[in-house]
Amino acid sequence: MSRARSIRVHAGDAELAVAVRGEGEPLLFVHGFPFDHTMWRHQLGSLHGWRRIALDLRGVRASTAPGGGYTMARYADDLAAVLDALRIERATVCGQSLGGYIVFELLRRHADRVGALVLVATKPDADTPEGQRARDQVVAQAEREGPAAVADGMLSRLLGRTTRATRPGAAAAVRRMAGGWSVAGMVGAQRAMRARPDSTETLRRLRLPALVIGGGEDEIAAPAVVRAMGALIANAQVEIVPGAGHAVPLERPARTTRALAGFLATLAGGHALPPSGAAG
Repeated sequence: MSRARSIRVHAGDAELAVAVRGEGEPLLFVHGFPFDHTMWRHQLGSLHGWRRIALDLRGVRASTAPGGGYTMARYADDLAAVLDALRIERATVCGQSLGGYIVFELLRRHADRVGALVLVATKPDADTPEGQRARDQVVAQAEREGPAAVADGMLSRLLGRTTRATRPGAAAAVRRMAGGWSVAGMVGAQRAMRARPDSTETLRRLRLPALVIGGGEDEIAAPAVVRAMGALIANAQVEIVPGAGHAVPLERPARTTRALAGFLATLAGGHALPPSGAAG
């Protein structure tokens, strides 16, 4: 089994920590808020036959935390910098939640770098005024109490009710990941999401292979919202994972991996071999 290696990538005013595993066609994973690259642990360890790449966003864990520069454009340019550093012309890109918003911006700024995409627990809409006020409250809490308090306040929305009832370790994993965020990274991410544009037309114009995954118990990107997003993209595959909330790859790892493997097998030049009989 291939071992992961870690590299450092200079991206503008930040230095990004990136995990790389395996050989083959490139598959880039982009985590959401308030997670880190380890939310993709099962997929990174299972999708053999692909070159699996996962970064920690600026301000998260071992990636540096500049005082500013947290915009969707900067995040998208960070992804392009990772691809440049690895000498990758084009990749299949998989983004969860905030990671999905970053993928939308990557499509606008660097469309030629995306060969196919996977959107997990995300949505194309811009924030409503109510959503913007909620983000302002998260910013204030992060500055006042720190990232751990933010995660505790969000747990009931990040994890589905089934996960909360049956997998107590999932909450601990979310707290651990959130604890790796700097205050600057957390505040910057919230402000970037607050200002993000609507991406409906970006997806409507898309002519790339796409898989859309949602959690059956997700309160942030509800199943109906995920299905509607899938309907915007020509010939997109849509998969709703029962018993999962917003953190689908963490809550139902094997089910997420199987969905990804099935999609990746349809792409020219790639294959994926998930472990058989795995639970999740």
